[in-house]
Amino acid sequence: MRIRTTNSLAALALASAAHGAIELNSSTFGGLSARSIGPAVMSGRISSIDGVVREGKPVTLYVGTASGGVWKSEDGGIVYKPIFDDHMQSIGAVRVDPSNPDIVWVGTGESAVRNTVSPGDGVYRSSDGGEKWTFVGLPESDHIAELLVHPDDGNTVYVCALGHLWAAGGERGVFRSTNAGQTWENVLHIDEATSCSDLAMTPDGSVLYAGMWQVRRYPDFFESGGETSGLYRSTDGGDSWEELTEGLPEGEKGRIAVTVAASDPSWVYATVESENTALYRSEDGGDTWIEKDDSGNVQMRPFYFGELVVDPTDPMRVYKPAFSLTVSTDGGDTFSGMFGAGFTVSIHPDHHALWIHPENPQQLFLGTDGGVYVSEDKGFHWRHVANLPVSQFYHVSVDSRWPYNVYGGLQDNGSWMGPSQAAGGIQNKDWQNIGFGDGFWAFPDPTDDQVLYTEYQGGQLKRVDRETLEIKRIQPAPADEQEKLRFNWNTPLHMSPSKPGTIYYGAQYLFRSDDRGESWEAISPDLTTDDPQGQRQAQSGGISIDNTTAENYTTIYSISESPLDHRTIWVGTDDGNVQLTTNGGRRWENVVGNIDGVPEGTWVSRVEASPHDEGTAFVTFD
Repeated sequence: MRIRTTNSLAALALASAAHGAIELNSSTFGGLSARSIGPAVMSGRISSIDGVVREGKPVTLYVGTASGGVWKSEDGGIVYKPIFDDHMQSIGAVRVDPSNPDIVWVGTGESAVRNTVSPGDGVYRSSDGGEKWTFVGLPESDHIAELLVHPDDGNTVYVCALGHLWAAGGERGVFRSTNAGQTWENVLHIDEATSCSDLAMTPDGSVLYAGMWQVRRYPDFFESGGETSGLYRSTDGGDSWEELTEGLPEGEKGRIAVTVAASDPSWVYATVESENTALYRSEDGGDTWIEKDDSGNVQMRPFYFGELVVDPTDPMRVYKPAFSLTVSTDGGDTFSGMFGAGFTVSIHPDHHALWIHPENPQQLFLGTDGGVYVSEDKGFHWRHVANLPVSQFYHVSVDSRWPYNVYGGLQDNGSWMGPSQAAGGIQNKDWQNIGFGDGFWAFPDPTDDQVLYTEYQGGQLKRVDRETLEIKRIQPAPADEQEKLRFNWNTPLHMSPSKPGTIYYGAQYLFRSDDRGESWEAISPDLTTDDPQGQRQAQSGGISIDNTTAENYTTIYSISESPLDHRTIWVGTDDGNVQLTTNGGRRWENVVGNIDGVPEGTWVSRVEASPHDEGTAFVTFD
């Protein structure tokens, strides 16, 4: 048995070259280059929006995305171009210098820290409106929740950083630079477990507010909140800070969002995750607070929705982006939905960013998991921006038609298929929705590509007729004597390369079907460690329990049958096992111990059987 293993695909290529198998250089792939085939019809997750108002010109808009970089529009949000493609694509915050609109700052690493969040690599600065970028530091910040530029001094910049999400440490808290990013000082630091969740500034730059958040992720568990979380204020540019407590909840707190009313800076709003998450309002610059609304959208998933925005001309009008967008017109006493009779388009749920035109508060730009929406009448009517191709594909596959079709599952945008070519170029109308939820794997049946398989979070597997769109639920169910099945958030589906029509599906057991999912056979014992310490997901969330199957753990994560021998099957698990059978599942061996240099329990992100040698597999670890 030979196992070739590496901690990254890049390292795999280098290792292969070192052993003389292949040599990779700039001419390896000749004239091949990537081409965009879309899609933009469903767009994707937006993390930050900022705009520039110039007299006599349309708004210039900057849009930061979860994993699609930064996009710029110079015509009020009609046409967009990517301006950050050479750098880290996960964006946490985009801010324009109020005193010089040509200077743009980007903090990388989104702060909606779900289980599949992408980290960043620090802060970037452009002095020409995003044409060229310079890296200016904080490489260990990982996730940047906010970035603010002093209104009168563009050299003074503040960064609200989470630091490491899956470990202690990193660059956490509030950082300040007074020389345009040449050097940074950590001006608010609690400890190695406490991050900055939000940052706000009065319009004159004299007062800062910071939410500090004790937060940590584990593969099977998410911990939001603790004794070190709190809301802080600085009145001297960040040199010193005081914790604000009068009227705020006592005890453990979680994520805090904070914002200042530009038209009356003594009015400050905050949403505070606590035993009873609620909106709080201060009318004296943070000295005292009064609890206001605690309705569903205000309390909704506080770890994921960290945005709060006040109308720039009306301190009583407050917007809360969360699962949906709600608004208060009475200073936070009550909130209501915004879509009523004017609900002209279907607004994608999960809202993370909102920018309001500072001189025309009728105009709103809303960032959601499904892209950007624009309103010209304070949210009564909306237009969806359908030309931002920033969807997050978890996996892709193809069929054997000509032109061939591409299939894939997307974060919070279902599963889709689209052509590799189309007359006049591929357009949004050429893409077809074939699945639901957070789409992961999507495959055509190799014996009849009118039959499709799609799956979404928590092991929800469907068989779809792509012509009639008839759908049947086909995921395996536990037998009478079996324990509850554990499906990963991103459950692996595998099509047999040597026995067309046979499909595999993974829980803690490996399942096989020879009849398109009508029936299943478990062909393995539990292939994971089955460690009960890795099965705490029902208690996940910390202060606010949040169990959406995202933290399901001790599960099968990757499956690969040898194209040369259907009896040889490799399985990788999220808790560190690499399992192998050479007789179709009658006997299994955990071979991870034969792989040198990988810490015990490391997540197996992919195992791939070699198409050239039935005894060889390639394994990646995360």
